[in-house]
Amino acid sequence: MRTVPSERYRTVARSARLFRSFLVEQTDPERFYTDVADDTITLITRHEALDGRTVLDVGAGQEQFGRRFVDRGARYVAVDLERESLDPGPGHGAVVGRGEHLPFPDASFDIVMSNNVMEHVTQPGVLGAEMLRVVKPGGLVFISYTVWASPWGGHETSPWHLLGGHRARRRYERVHGHPPKNRFGETMHAATAAGGLRWARRQEGAVLVEAAPRYHPDWADPLLKVPGLREVLSWNLMLVLRRT
Repeated sequence: MRTVPSERYRTVARSARLFRSFLVEQTDPERFYTDVADDTITLITRHEALDGRTVLDVGAGQEQFGRRFVDRGARYVAVDLERESLDPGPGHGAVVGRGEHLPFPDASFDIVMSNNVMEHVTQPGVLGAEMLRVVKPGGLVFISYTVWASPWGGHETSPWHLLGGHRARRRYERVHGHPPKNRFGETMHAATAAGGLRWARRQEGAVLVEAAPRYHPDWADPLLKVPGLREVLSWNLMLVLRRT
Protein backbone atom coordinates (compact mmCIF):
# COMPACT_ATOMS: atom_id res chain seq x y z
CA MET A 1 0.00 0.00 0.00
CA ARG A 2 1.38 3.39 -0.95
CA THR A 3 1.38 6.12 1.62
CA VAL A 4 1.44 9.88 1.23
CA PRO A 5 3.29 12.15 3.69
CA SER A 6 0.60 13.48 6.00
CA GLU A 7 2.42 15.03 8.93
CA ARG A 8 5.70 16.75 9.60
CA TYR A 9 8.64 14.52 10.32
CA ARG A 10 11.67 16.54 9.26
CA THR A 11 11.65 18.96 12.20
CA VAL A 12 14.37 20.85 14.08
CA ALA A 13 14.12 18.30 16.90
CA ARG A 14 14.73 15.45 14.48
CA SER A 15 17.74 17.26 12.96
CA ALA A 16 19.21 17.87 16.42
CA ARG A 17 18.68 14.23 17.40
CA LEU A 18 20.47 12.96 14.31
CA PHE A 19 23.32 15.44 14.81
CA ARG A 20 23.85 14.18 18.37
CA SER A 21 23.90 10.65 17.04
CA PHE A 22 26.39 11.62 14.34
CA LEU A 23 28.81 12.82 17.05
CA VAL A 24 29.07 9.27 18.49
CA GLU A 25 29.48 7.41 15.18
CA GLN A 26 32.93 6.16 16.19
CA THR A 27 32.29 5.56 19.89
CA ASP A 28 28.76 4.16 19.68
CA PRO A 29 28.18 2.82 16.15
CA GLU A 30 25.19 0.75 17.28
CA ARG A 31 23.31 3.88 18.25
CA PHE A 32 24.41 5.83 15.19
CA TYR A 33 23.57 3.24 12.54
CA THR A 34 20.32 2.26 14.24
CA ASP A 35 19.24 5.91 14.27
CA VAL A 36 20.14 6.36 10.59
CA ALA A 37 18.36 3.11 9.68
CA ASP A 38 15.22 4.19 11.55
CA ASP A 39 15.35 7.59 9.87
CA THR A 40 15.68 5.95 6.45
CA ILE A 41 12.70 3.74 7.19
CA THR A 42 10.56 6.71 8.19
CA LEU A 43 11.53 8.66 5.07
CA ILE A 44 10.68 5.69 2.85
CA THR A 45 7.41 4.74 4.56
CA ARG A 46 6.10 8.24 4.02
CA HIS A 47 5.76 7.05 0.41
CA GLU A 48 5.64 3.24 0.56
CA ALA A 49 4.79 0.73 3.28
CA LEU A 50 7.46 -1.89 4.10
CA ASP A 51 5.37 -4.83 5.24
CA GLY A 52 5.73 -7.63 2.70
CA ARG A 53 7.99 -5.58 0.44
CA THR A 54 11.32 -6.79 -0.93
CA VAL A 55 14.06 -4.19 -0.33
CA LEU A 56 17.45 -4.00 -2.01
CA ASP A 57 20.12 -1.99 -0.19
CA VAL A 58 22.91 -1.02 -2.60
CA GLY A 59 26.26 -0.44 -0.93
CA ALA A 60 25.07 -1.90 2.35
CA GLY A 61 27.44 -2.81 5.13
CA GLN A 62 25.75 -2.24 8.47
CA GLU A 63 23.80 -4.97 10.22
CA GLN A 64 21.48 -2.43 11.85
CA PHE A 65 19.80 -1.64 8.52
CA GLY A 66 18.87 -5.23 7.79
CA ARG A 67 17.65 -5.81 11.32
CA ARG A 68 15.43 -2.74 11.40
CA PHE A 69 13.95 -3.32 7.94
CA VAL A 70 13.10 -6.93 8.76
CA ASP A 71 11.55 -5.77 12.04
CA ARG A 72 9.17 -3.72 9.92
CA GLY A 73 8.13 -6.73 7.86
CA ALA A 74 10.36 -6.26 4.82
CA ARG A 75 12.45 -8.85 3.01
CA TYR A 76 15.91 -7.29 2.95
CA VAL A 77 18.78 -7.96 0.55
CA ALA A 78 22.16 -6.21 0.83
CA VAL A 79 24.63 -5.89 -2.04
CA ASP A 80 28.17 -4.55 -1.79
CA LEU A 81 31.36 -4.70 -3.82
CA GLU A 82 33.41 -6.05 -0.89
CA ARG A 83 32.44 -9.28 0.83
CA GLU A 84 33.95 -8.13 4.13
CA SER A 85 31.66 -5.10 4.13
CA LEU A 86 28.53 -7.24 4.07
CA ASP A 87 27.05 -7.91 7.49
CA PRO A 88 23.30 -7.88 6.96
CA GLY A 89 22.53 -10.05 10.00
CA PRO A 90 20.59 -13.28 10.43
CA GLY A 91 17.62 -13.86 8.19
CA HIS A 92 18.71 -11.31 5.57
CA GLY A 93 20.19 -11.76 2.12
CA ALA A 94 23.69 -10.65 1.12
CA VAL A 95 25.14 -10.55 -2.40
CA VAL A 96 28.58 -9.44 -3.60
CA GLY A 97 28.17 -7.20 -6.63
CA ARG A 98 28.92 -3.83 -8.18
CA GLY A 99 26.20 -1.20 -8.02
CA GLU A 100 26.79 -0.13 -11.60
CA HIS A 101 26.10 -3.75 -12.71
CA LEU A 102 23.59 -5.15 -10.23
CA PRO A 103 23.40 -8.96 -10.48
CA PHE A 104 19.59 -9.08 -10.55
CA PRO A 105 16.95 -9.33 -13.29
CA ASP A 106 14.82 -6.36 -14.28
CA ALA A 107 11.96 -5.43 -11.93
CA SER A 108 13.09 -7.66 -9.04
CA PHE A 109 12.44 -5.42 -6.02
CA ASP A 110 9.68 -3.27 -4.56
CA ILE A 111 12.10 -0.77 -3.04
CA VAL A 112 15.72 -0.07 -3.97
CA MET A 113 17.82 2.27 -1.84
CA SER A 114 21.35 3.57 -1.41
CA ASN A 115 22.69 5.60 1.48
CA ASN A 116 25.96 7.52 1.05
CA VAL A 117 27.06 5.56 -2.01
CA MET A 118 26.80 8.00 -4.91
CA GLU A 119 29.83 9.98 -3.74
CA HIS A 120 31.93 6.79 -3.91
CA VAL A 121 31.35 5.87 -7.57
CA THR A 122 32.72 7.52 -10.70
CA GLN A 123 29.39 7.35 -12.57
CA PRO A 124 26.50 7.93 -10.15
CA GLY A 125 24.07 8.20 -13.05
CA VAL A 126 24.90 4.65 -14.10
CA LEU A 127 24.29 3.40 -10.56
CA GLY A 128 21.00 5.29 -10.44
CA ALA A 129 19.92 3.77 -13.76
CA GLU A 130 20.67 0.29 -12.44
CA MET A 131 18.57 0.96 -9.35
CA LEU A 132 15.68 1.99 -11.58
CA ARG A 133 16.18 -1.10 -13.75
CA VAL A 134 15.81 -3.60 -10.90
CA VAL A 135 12.87 -1.90 -9.15
CA LYS A 136 9.39 -3.00 -10.15
CA PRO A 137 7.01 -0.69 -12.04
CA GLY A 138 5.35 1.45 -9.39
CA GLY A 139 8.21 0.71 -7.01
CA LEU A 140 10.31 3.21 -5.07
CA VAL A 141 13.95 4.25 -5.42
CA PHE A 142 15.50 6.05 -2.44
CA ILE A 143 18.87 7.78 -2.87
CA SER A 144 20.78 9.76 -0.26
CA TYR A 145 24.36 11.00 -0.58
CA THR A 146 26.79 13.55 0.83
CA VAL A 147 27.35 16.64 -1.31
CA TRP A 148 31.04 17.38 -1.92
CA ALA A 149 31.05 21.14 -1.22
CA SER A 150 29.22 20.71 2.09
CA PRO A 151 31.08 20.81 5.43
CA TRP A 152 31.26 16.98 5.57
CA GLY A 153 31.79 16.43 1.85
CA GLY A 154 35.31 15.13 2.33
CA HIS A 155 34.26 12.73 5.10
CA GLU A 156 37.23 12.19 7.41
CA THR A 157 39.34 14.68 5.43
CA SER A 158 36.80 17.46 6.09
CA PRO A 159 36.87 20.45 6.14
CA TRP A 160 40.22 20.52 4.32
CA HIS A 161 38.58 19.01 1.22
CA LEU A 162 37.19 22.49 0.55
CA LEU A 163 40.76 23.50 -0.36
CA GLY A 164 41.04 20.56 -2.76
CA GLY A 165 40.45 16.84 -2.48
CA HIS A 166 44.03 15.77 -3.25
CA ARG A 167 45.47 18.36 -0.87
CA ALA A 168 43.13 17.19 1.91
CA ARG A 169 44.15 13.60 1.29
CA ARG A 170 47.87 14.43 1.55
CA ARG A 171 47.28 16.43 4.73
CA TYR A 172 45.37 13.56 6.33
CA GLU A 173 48.20 11.15 5.57
CA ARG A 174 50.79 13.53 7.05
CA VAL A 175 48.79 13.98 10.25
CA HIS A 176 47.66 10.39 10.78
CA GLY A 177 50.48 8.43 9.20
CA HIS A 178 48.23 6.50 6.85
CA PRO A 179 45.90 7.27 3.94
CA PRO A 180 42.24 8.02 4.65
CA LYS A 181 39.65 5.32 3.99
CA ASN A 182 37.87 7.70 1.64
CA ARG A 183 40.55 8.67 -0.87
CA PHE A 184 39.64 11.48 -3.24
CA GLY A 185 39.87 10.39 -6.85
CA GLU A 186 39.79 6.70 -5.92
CA THR A 187 37.11 5.78 -3.40
CA MET A 188 35.50 9.23 -3.07
CA HIS A 189 34.43 11.72 -5.71
CA ALA A 190 32.96 15.21 -5.91
CA ALA A 191 29.23 14.50 -6.04
CA THR A 192 27.04 17.56 -6.51
CA ALA A 193 23.46 18.44 -5.66
CA ALA A 194 22.96 19.96 -9.11
CA GLY A 195 24.06 16.76 -10.80
CA GLY A 196 21.74 14.58 -8.75
CA LEU A 197 18.74 16.83 -9.29
CA ARG A 198 19.41 17.08 -13.01
CA TRP A 199 19.69 13.30 -13.34
CA ALA A 200 16.51 12.63 -11.33
CA ARG A 201 14.43 15.09 -13.33
CA ARG A 202 15.56 13.65 -16.66
CA GLN A 203 14.52 10.04 -16.03
CA GLU A 204 11.84 9.13 -18.55
CA GLY A 205 10.91 5.92 -16.72
CA ALA A 206 10.48 7.46 -13.29
CA VAL A 207 8.91 10.40 -11.49
CA LEU A 208 10.78 12.43 -8.88
CA VAL A 209 8.36 12.50 -5.94
CA GLU A 210 10.60 14.14 -3.34
CA ALA A 211 13.93 16.00 -3.28
CA ALA A 212 15.25 17.52 -0.06
CA PRO A 213 18.35 18.28 1.99
CA ARG A 214 17.95 15.09 3.99
CA TYR A 215 19.05 16.07 7.47
CA HIS A 216 17.54 19.56 7.49
CA PRO A 217 14.05 20.55 8.67
CA ASP A 218 11.52 20.63 5.84
CA TRP A 219 11.45 24.44 5.81
CA ALA A 220 15.01 24.30 4.42
CA ASP A 221 13.85 22.61 1.18
CA PRO A 222 13.97 25.88 -0.84
CA LEU A 223 17.78 25.68 -0.55
CA LEU A 224 17.73 23.21 -3.44
CA LYS A 225 16.39 25.94 -5.74
CA VAL A 226 19.46 28.15 -5.26
CA PRO A 227 22.52 27.16 -7.34
CA GLY A 228 25.76 27.35 -5.42
CA LEU A 229 24.09 27.75 -2.05
CA ARG A 230 22.60 24.25 -2.26
CA GLU A 231 26.05 22.77 -2.80
CA VAL A 232 27.34 24.22 0.46
CA LEU A 233 24.29 24.09 2.73
CA SER A 234 22.29 21.05 1.66
CA TRP A 235 24.88 18.71 3.23
CA ASN A 236 23.14 15.49 2.13
CA LEU A 237 20.78 15.25 -0.85
CA MET A 238 17.77 12.92 -0.70
CA LEU A 239 16.01 11.87 -3.89
CA VAL A 240 12.89 9.70 -3.94
CA LEU A 241 11.71 8.40 -7.31
CA ARG A 242 8.85 6.17 -8.33
CA ARG A 243 9.26 4.03 -11.41
CA THR A 244 6.43 4.39 -13.91
